[in-house]
Amino acid sequence: MKPAPFELACPGNLADAVSLLQEGARVLAGGQSLGPMLNLRLAQPRVLVQVNRLPELRGVSADDEAVTIGACVTHAAIADGLVPDIGLGVMAHVADGIAYRAVRNRGTIGGSLCHADPAADWVTVLTTLDASVALHSAGGDRSISMADFVRGAFHTALMPGEILRAVRVPRLPNGARWGYEKACRKPGDFAHAMAAVLIRDGKRRAVIGALGGKPLLLEGEHASIEGASQVLLGFDAVQRHMQITVLRRALAKAEG
Repeated sequence: MKPAPFELACPGNLADAVSLLQEGARVLAGGQSLGPMLNLRLAQPRVLVQVNRLPELRGVSADDEAVTIGACVTHAAIADGLVPDIGLGVMAHVADGIAYRAVRNRGTIGGSLCHADPAADWVTVLTTLDASVALHSAGGDRSISMADFVRGAFHTALMPGEILRAVRVPRLPNGARWGYEKACRKPGDFAHAMAAVLIRDGKRRAVIGALGGKPLLLEGEHASIEGASQVLLGFDAVQRHMQITVLRRALAKAEG
């Protein structure tokens, strides 16, 4: 199939893009998720706003506490080390495992988060890393944690007329440990199960993704096989087994 007719707007700055969003337009960044939805006519916007060339969404900055990544920075740029490391090579490693190189060349970190596919790597990973997102509208900026930003499958806290401007990822302190694991039918495919574990300052934080909804955040003593097993009791036995397996592997990487 082919997309339903639409207009493509290419604003020169963020203010003009936001103005179009207030009129009901939809954002187009890398298009790796929206493109297929347009072709299948699952999405039929009247106007698309191309934003991936806006300089306000492509910048990267870093300080002693965090690295801030523009929403339209591509997975490939992160995988290739063009973004400062938060520690342990976490971001580059995760980005390098997203889909295929052709997808990484176009897909953006902000687009992935706003699409909020439960099986997307960044949704799980950035929740585990306690990242936050900067949302911009005509009224200004607001910041919200990743744990609160993703509200369910393909559902976020974005308000009408808002755009995700950047992602702020805290640096990992000395002694932090990390583990990430996902199960895919074949390389580059969407994950059927995934888990990430962060141990920092003596505290453990685990997130289980690819659950068909909001990622499952576990902290402290609940960030364990026993804790996850209790929370996942209501899930299908096969899915529960897969999720526990990837969590066990992520824990082993973090603790080993």
